[in-house]
Amino acid sequence: MTLKQRRDLAFLVLAGLFLGTMGMLNILGLTRFLQLGSIGSWPIVVAVGALPYPVTFLCTDLISEIWGEQKASQLVWVGLLLNGWIVLTLWLGGVLPGLADAPEATFFDVRRMAFGAVGASMVAYLAAQFTDVRMFHFWKRFSNGRALWLRNNGSTLVSQLVDTTAVVLVSHYANHVLPMRAAEPVVPQLASYIASGYLFKAIAALADTLPFYLLVGWLRRWLEVPGNGAELIE
Repeated sequence: MTLKQRRDLAFLVLAGLFLGTMGMLNILGLTRFLQLGSIGSWPIVVAVGALPYPVTFLCTDLISEIWGEQKASQLVWVGLLLNGWIVLTLWLGGVLPGLADAPEATFFDVRRMAFGAVGASMVAYLAAQFTDVRMFHFWKRFSNGRALWLRNNGSTLVSQLVDTTAVVLVSHYANHVLPMRAAEPVVPQLASYIASGYLFKAIAALADTLPFYLLVGWLRRWLEVPGNGAELIE
């Protein structure tokens, strides 16, 4: 395999993992909420679509580190187009005539929940992913290409907070798809969803520090990219 083939393959794998995860997130989205434990009397509740989401930030951080800010930003825009494609497909599936006797309840339930998830994620996606890319390169310039852990965690921890807050607020106020308890105040419930989602994503972000170091080191050797924060120029 030539050097160019290796570089193309590595980018395609990372881009495919990023886009595939985004597509899965938007379909699964808010269809189910999981309780991953509790801290005292506070339950840690996470939407099933959020489970693979930290992988997207690992992918954009790797692409930012190896290929640079422009490639990472291009991937973010392609991800936005993917969101639009999912919305269009779900919309067409709902407005085109179906078979008279075929069961449709499952599709329309998933469609309703996915519309809520996509509506929330499109707002959060742009804000969070561009925050991640910009913050990554801010910390990279700040540290003169050193302190890999700083740009990895510093960018992801900030962008995950932006993402989680936007998803929860848009899901509730624009789409009304969060499971809210009508007898209790709204603000504490929204704050609990934000805190739960961010805690899960922050732990995932910190846990990917070692894999990020290992993958960056391996990719730089395999793709023959110089160290010390240099980026691949093609």
